[in-house]
Parts: sequence; C-alpha cells; structure tokens
Amino acid sequence: MWRWVRQQLGFDPPHQSDTRTIYIANRFPQYGHYTPQKFIDNRIISSKYTVWNFVPKNLFEQFRRVANFYFLIIFLVQLMIDTPTSPVTSGLPLFFVITVTAIKQGYEDWLRHISDNEVNGAPVYVVRSGGLVTTRSKNIRVGDIVRVAKNEIFPADLVLLSSDRLDGSCHVTTASLDGETNLKTHVAVPETAVLQTVANLDTLIAVVECQQPEADLYRFMGRMTITQQMEEIVRPLGPESLLLRGARLKNTKEIFGVAVYTGMETKMALNYKSKSQKRSAVEKSMNTFLIIYLIILISEAIISTILKYTWQAEEKWDEPWYNQKTEHQRNSSKILKFISDFLAFLVLYNFIIPISLYVTVELQKFLGSFFIGWDLDLYHEESDEKAQVNTSDLNEELGQVEYVFTDKTGTLTENEMQFRECSINGTKYQEINGRLVSEGPTPDSSEGNLSYLTSLSHVNNLSHLAAGSSFRTSPENGTELIKEHDLFFKAVSLCHTVQISSVQTDSIGDGPWQSSFAPAQLEYYASSPDEKALVEAAARFGIVFVGNSGEIMEVKTLGKLERYKLLHILEFDPDRRRMSVIVQAPSGEKLLFVKGAESSILPECIGGEIEKTKIHVDEFALKGLRTLCMAYRQFTSKEYEEINRRLFEARTALQQREEKLAGVFQFIEKDLILLGATAVEDKLQDKVRETIEALRMAGIKVWVLTGDKHETAVSVSLSCGHFHRTMNILELLNQKSDSECAEKLGQLARRIREDHVIQHGLVVDGTSLSLALREHEKLFMDVCRHCSAVMCCRMAPLQKAKNVCFITPQFLYQFYCLFSQQTLYDSVYLTLYNICFTSLPILIYSLLEQHIDPHVLQNKPTLYRDISKNRQLSMKTFLYWTTLGFSHAFIFFFGSYFLIGKDTSLLGNGQMFGNWTFGTLVFTVMVITVTAKMALETHFWTWINHLVTWGSILFYFVFSLFYGGILWPFLSSQNMYFVFIQLLSSGSAWFAIILMVFTCLFLDIVKKVFDRQFHPTNIEKAQLTETNSSIKCLDSMCCFSEGETACASVGRMLERVIGRCSPSHVSRSWSASDPFYTNDRSILTLSTMDSSTC
Repeated sequence: MWRWVRQQLGFDPPHQSDTRTIYIANRFPQYGHYTPQKFIDNRIISSKYTVWNFVPKNLFEQFRRVANFYFLIIFLVQLMIDTPTSPVTSGLPLFFVITVTAIKQGYEDWLRHISDNEVNGAPVYVVRSGGLVTTRSKNIRVGDIVRVAKNEIFPADLVLLSSDRLDGSCHVTTASLDGETNLKTHVAVPETAVLQTVANLDTLIAVVECQQPEADLYRFMGRMTITQQMEEIVRPLGPESLLLRGARLKNTKEIFGVAVYTGMETKMALNYKSKSQKRSAVEKSMNTFLIIYLIILISEAIISTILKYTWQAEEKWDEPWYNQKTEHQRNSSKILKFISDFLAFLVLYNFIIPISLYVTVELQKFLGSFFIGWDLDLYHEESDEKAQVNTSDLNEELGQVEYVFTDKTGTLTENEMQFRECSINGTKYQEINGRLVSEGPTPDSSEGNLSYLTSLSHVNNLSHLAAGSSFRTSPENGTELIKEHDLFFKAVSLCHTVQISSVQTDSIGDGPWQSSFAPAQLEYYASSPDEKALVEAAARFGIVFVGNSGEIMEVKTLGKLERYKLLHILEFDPDRRRMSVIVQAPSGEKLLFVKGAESSILPECIGGEIEKTKIHVDEFALKGLRTLCMAYRQFTSKEYEEINRRLFEARTALQQREEKLAGVFQFIEKDLILLGATAVEDKLQDKVRETIEALRMAGIKVWVLTGDKHETAVSVSLSCGHFHRTMNILELLNQKSDSECAEKLGQLARRIREDHVIQHGLVVDGTSLSLALREHEKLFMDVCRHCSAVMCCRMAPLQKAKNVCFITPQFLYQFYCLFSQQTLYDSVYLTLYNICFTSLPILIYSLLEQHIDPHVLQNKPTLYRDISKNRQLSMKTFLYWTTLGFSHAFIFFFGSYFLIGKDTSLLGNGQMFGNWTFGTLVFTVMVITVTAKMALETHFWTWINHLVTWGSILFYFVFSLFYGGILWPFLSSQNMYFVFIQLLSSGSAWFAIILMVFTCLFLDIVKKVFDRQFHPTNIEKAQLTETNSSIKCLDSMCCFSEGETACASVGRMLERVIGRCSPSHVSRSWSASDPFYTNDRSILTLSTMDSSTC
C-alpha cells in the first residue's frame, strides 16, 4: 500500500529496471522461481475527471482563479460578520458561475469518456489457448499475440511477428501520430516471419527483452530470443520491428504481433499533453486586470473606513439619538471594530470584481466551439469530417498566432517527387521524354546535348558486364562508360527500402538505358517519396527493381534478371544523413551501396569525380531540386566477416545500442567510391505563395524547417514567396564552435540594426542552430525576432467597465449616508445584475459579432495585425473602458441626485422619493445605458442581437414590476414593495432616465464620430471601404445574378438608415454560380441557401 502511494506521488516509479522481459503468449518458464513483471492494462484514458474526483478536482481548479477565490472569501466574510448585504448576493452568483463552468467542463470531459470507451471497447482478435478469440481492446495484456487486418488500427504497441507476406513485411501509415502519409515498411525477424497461422504461432517459444516505455516515436531497442530445437537464436529488434498504436495497416492482408507496451504506456499515450486546464493569454490578462480592480476595491474600502471614523470623531455623529449603542458595542475592541468595518465595506463594494465575466467567457468558449464545428468552410468533403474542437479553453488563441512553424516537404510542397537530373561519373544528365540526355560531350560524340542513350544503343549485347568480377574500374572506353552508368543505376535500384504491391516482369527493361516500362505495371511503395521516384527512374532507364523474395532482391538489368542477397541494411538516421545496404552480387562479391546528403557522402569518398559532382550538386540545389549522392565500396571476405560480427554485437545490445551502432556504421561507411548524384523535384502546393504572402501581411512570421541543402532551401523559399527578392537574406551556416557562432550572431544583430531594410530573412543550418540554442539562445532569438522569415535547413475587456459603473455609485452614496454601510441597491438587484440583466447581450456579441465581412478579411490580411498580440485587451484599452465606467457612474449618481434627489416632491400625493427609489433610479439608468452601449458597439446585427439587446431591457422592467408588486413572504424585508411602480408613475423620473442615458451615450457617439473621421483604425477604414464598395457587406449575404446583387436596393436603403450590415432584414441566399464568393455560408443557418428565396 505504501509503495502504491509513493508511486502515485511520483517518488517511487513503477519500473525499477531499465528493461522489461516479455514472454510471448505469456508462456512463463516452468522451472525455478520466477516472478512475472507487472504491466498496466490496455485502457486509454484521455479524460481528466472521474465520478469520484470530479467535484473536488474541478472545485480546486476553479478556485485557482482570482475572481472565484475572492468571491469565496467575501461569501465566508458575509457568513461570519454582520454585513450590509445578504450572503446570497455573493453566494448565488458564485454558485451560478461554479455550476455553469463545472457543467461545461464536465460535458467536455464526458465526450472524452465516450471517445475513450469507444476505443477501449473496440473488438480485437487475440491468440489464446491455441485459438483466435475475440475480446475488447482494453483486455489486451502485455505478451498477448494480436491479429490486425488490413486498414485496421493497431490497438497497442506490437512487435511484428509475421504477415501474409513470405518475408514477414507489412506497410503502415502513421498520419495520426506524426502527420506522415507515406507508407512505412516494417519487417519481422526471419524465425517468426514463417509462422503465418495461429497453429504455427501456438508453437512459438520466445522472449522479448526491450527498453521501458518512452515517448520517442522513432526509438526502440530490444532483442528477441527464439528457442528452436533446444537452441536459442537471438535477433535484434529496432524501430522497423515496432508497430505503434494509432498507426494503420495498409496493403497487407493481416499481421500478427506481440504486445510490448499497452494502454497509457504506449508511445501514442506518452505523447499526450498534460490534461491540466489550459490558460489562454486572454485569461491571464483578465487576472491581471482583476488584480487592478482588487486594488481599487481595497482602496475604496480603506478610504471609506477612515472617513467613517473621521466623521464619527464628533459625538453627535458617533452616537445619534436615533441609533444608541449597546454597552457591548461601547466596550468592544476598536481594532476589531475597524477590521469589521473594513470587511463590511469590502463586501459592500465587492461587485466591482465581475465574477460573471468568467461565466460569460466560459460560455462564449463553449458555444464558440460549436460554431467552429459548424463552419462549412472548415468541412472536409472528401473524408466527410468537420473541424473538431477537443478543448474550448484556447479558442481565442486562434487570433493571437505570431509564429508559424512548418515543414517544407508535404506542406509547402506536394511531396510528389519527380526525377529530373543526375550526375554520373562527372557528367550531368537530364531526363527528357523518358531519355537521359547529356549536357556535355560523350565518348562517341563531340556535340553537346546529344542523347547518350541513343548513341550507345548498339551495346545491347553487353548486359553480361553488369555481373563482372570487379567493380573497381575506370572508364577507358564506351563499354566501361556503360558499366559506370550501369553501376550507378544499380546502386539506385538496390539501396532503398521500396516494396512492390504487384509484380509483372514481362517485357520490362528490354533495351539499354531505355525500356518499354509503364509505371502502371509495377506499383512501388516507400516511406520516402525520394526513394520511390529514384527507383521508378532507374526502371525507366532499364535497371528495374522487380521485388524481394525473402532476403533476395531481384533486379532486371538490360533484360536479364539478377538476384542480389540482402545482407544488411544500415538504416537512415538524422545524424549520419545517409543509408546503406550491403548486398552479395551474383558473382559472390560483397558490395556496400550508400546514398545520402552530399555533406555526409563526399567527405567519406576516396575515389570518383568528387569535384565535378560537387559542382553539379550545387547547380541542382540552385534550381530548387532535392539532391542525393551515390557511392559504393567493395569488401573482401575478411572485411565482411569483421563487419558482420560488429553489427551483430551492436544490434543485440540493450545498453547504448545507438552509440555502438553509430560507431560500427562509421567503420563501414568509409573509403567510398563516388558514383554520382541525383536530383528530384518536389512541386509546390497550389496557392502556397499567396498563403505565405497573406501570413506575412498579417504580421505572422513563418519558419520553414527542412532537411534540404541550404541552396535548395533558399531556392524553394524564393519560389514559394517565403523569401522575396527585396528581402535582406542573413545566413548562419557552418558554425564550428561556440565562439564562432557567438561572433557571427553578433555580426547579424549589428547588420539588422544598421541596415535600413524593412524585412530580413534568416537561413540557419542544423549544426549552427544546435550551437546557437545551446549557448546563445537569447542572442539568437533576438536576431530571429527581427526576421520576418526564417529557413532552418539541414534539420533533422468590455464587461469589466460595465461593473465599474455598477459599483462606483455605491461608493459615492456612502458620502451621503455618513459611511453607515447602507446599500444603494436592493440585494436582489445586486444578485441578478450580472447573471440576468446584462449577461446575454455581451455573450451574443462575443459569438456573432463581425467587425469586418469575412471576404474583406481574406482580401486584407493586414487587419489581423490589429488583433494579434492581444491588442484588443491591452492595458491602454483596459484603462479607457475603466475611465469610461467611472465617468458613466458619476453621471448616473449625480444626475439622479441633482434632478430628483434633493427636496423634491415628485409623487402625486406629495410624498418624496426615498433612498430605495433613488437607488432604483440609478440602477435603472445603469441597466439601460450599459445595454445601449453594447448596442452602440455592435456592428453586425442579427435577429438574435435584437432579441437579447432589447429583450434584456424589457426583461428588467417586467421583472421589477413583478418583484416590486408583490409582498414576498420568504423575504425578511419588503423594501422594494411598490417602489418601481411609483418610480415609473413619475414623469420627472422618466425625464431623468432619458436625459441621463442620452448624456452618457452622446459623449460616446461624439468620440466615435471624431475618431472615425480623423483617427480611424484599420478596421474602421475597412468598414468604410466595405460600405462604399460595389459589393457591400450586406450584398455579400445575398444572391448574385450575373454580377448584380438581387438585394442591392434593399441593402442600400438599410445601410442609409442604420449604417450597418444587417442580414436580419433580408433573406440570405446565393446561387451556385455566384461569380464573386461561391463558398459564402450563413452564420445563422450554417448551410447554403437556395437563390430563389433571395
């Protein structure tokens, strides 16, 4: 029990060992004393709450908020001491806010529970007791053999045992894990690959030893020990053997795998982000502003307390005849009395902290998430999927994006590679109409640009040279030249991990360097589109890879089928930036073929046309082509035996395997003979230039991450608009030391300060980036912040001021009641002000408001700058609205005081207004003004806006008449009985209400008109342009007919009358042939409309 507690607190991790031992099919040893390791089940838990912890955990999270915690303290103070207002005034709004937020967060978590139950309850097939049984995904145990069929998702992290293919290979996609859509090939060890039936798997006796779970998707180290005929065979296991949960099986009928990681220990689950509640920048700003209001509140309470005791220094005010003190009150501690009065004033003014603001924001986020899901512009028709909001806590952050990090391949480009050029033995070629054309003279021709393949077509009978006894030759004649080209494309056809779906070898590759090969005859699959493009290119030139048969790779060379035994694959890794294969040629020779980046291949070469190839690679890169270099090495028998021994030792090691493999790979991949280089093109995505330009205009800085050579990266950046010709391109490349990197960064920083260039671009390679981030992060980030584009190559407050004007009259009122803590407003009004009277208009405004028509926003991305960096909730904006709230509060209070508050008999029976009538008048003016101010700020009117805006005012009047017209038996006091009815029966009161509302809004209207005319913002300029353009914001809601809006006349009339875009007055519709905006959607109906209804 104690150990379990320590594990839950994080002091005693459950995995004491660095490795785990898994007995396949849970066949534990029958001899000796063995205690099986304990593993978790296969449940996935993405939810945050359970039935048991929801209430305490949710309350803890909610009371971390400043406003909620503050109101809890106020509520407790009201319960403990005698305060001027009822505890209900604080307790009920707090309960409402807590309840609504809990319901919202509980609903979102309930959806996560539903999703978890669907995943955990999915049916799976498991091999148990010699048969295939159906169970639920959550019941899978570590060690179970699981069967997965084509297009199914792997339910746990599995080590591949066998597939329907003889070589034990399968193809998967990991798009849901890392976004990669390319097929990845995984292979089983030879001893289990032949076990393709349940009966055969039932005879398997094997143990898997592997590392404990970790989040790295691309790292896995283990080994499998298979017992066959009393002999143990050890095979290494790496990432190519592990099938990750969340990946999908493709182009393979079925596979069997043993579960090694389950449930929350799978790599997918370990990559889940923390389930703690996220805090947006807006909420952080709100907390800051609330602290400011808290300071104002405490200041008001302190001032009121001090003034009260100053006033009561005179005996006639300390103990007037109508309010005599008791003996206990006279003898009580003055310090305690001072504290009690301070807390009482704190309670009296506490509504300056708008607790309902949080519930409004929570509701806006929650309901706004539905709008995102309903948005048809975010609907993907091909997959029939809509936008899914997993959490609504960060909705507003979509408008605060400042940096975009993007991969180049597959994002800016289509990830569809096409072979374009190559360099073979120092001669550059390009493909034209399926032929390789030399750019320089060949041995048989002194002319440039002559088809080398056509000129050597007479050597069709020289294919036997491909299997010659020696590959270390120099081209001394045409035959040797053919041999060099043959070896180059043979390296291309053998050094890869490409698989074939179907094989049709008839009439493939019958001519030298040219064939009648049609791509449809062979369907290649590869995890890298570069490999696929190169293998297809080699096939077009007569060197055709026709498939694998076990460990045999078959290649058709000039019409002759050759078989190479695949001995080892040296997998690609981002540190080496190359991959290799060791094969045995038909003649028995052991050959190493290597391909990779020129920076990793050329330094290891000791032969070949190194300088010429390097020049060609740079030329390819300047064209924006992706380049790879090809090289080879021949091993003696003794060399290969040593290599084979070292590889086995490194691959079966469970400790420091990666370091050991890196050392062995370096030992193998040296003393290379350079064959040449390839160049493939990756076309840009449609409208990528326009997209990047729009992002730049919006003030969003784009970082592109790519593994390409830096010349290629810069060329592609220029072509896609990421860099442009007028931009000052800065380079941080080939830095070798910390001091060199620091000096270069200092030079770049000085250039940025001294150059009078509007925009800078930065190119940084992987090595330099590592140095910069390790020792000079601050200087590097300072340089990056001044760059509008960065290319990394070679990389592996509105409602708050309403509350100010609400509570400030309460503070002013204390000056006229001797700071007796008499409340100005009735307790029911205090309770319902934020909950009922003013909550809906601001909520609907936040959901439906459109300052600018969406089409104008798309055409003017610079408008995004006005809302980025949280500008709409800046300190300047906050202070403006706070000042506005104070000014309105002074108008409410003193306007009511001077108009009807002093020695004025306004009722028909000669009775004067009392304090409750005075407070109700102030409250009435405030509700109308606050709601009308919201209407004044609204630009985009719908019928919902009209309903909640004018409906809120109407509801206040109806409620007040109902509340003040009945004697409520459960209320301790009846202060408001008939007060509101008497107030409305006075013509002077109506005059005062109208005059004060007009005075408050008139000042706002004057300011808005002045600002729009002389200091308009970018948004106001866009609104003006929108109103004056031929396609008005109202027109964009209506249908078009041959370029003319059917509702133009109605639109012009409405715009003249209300100066607003008001689709509520007109049926919204458009035809499918709309020549302007065919993808327009209704924000209210969220569907296309029939043009006949316009």
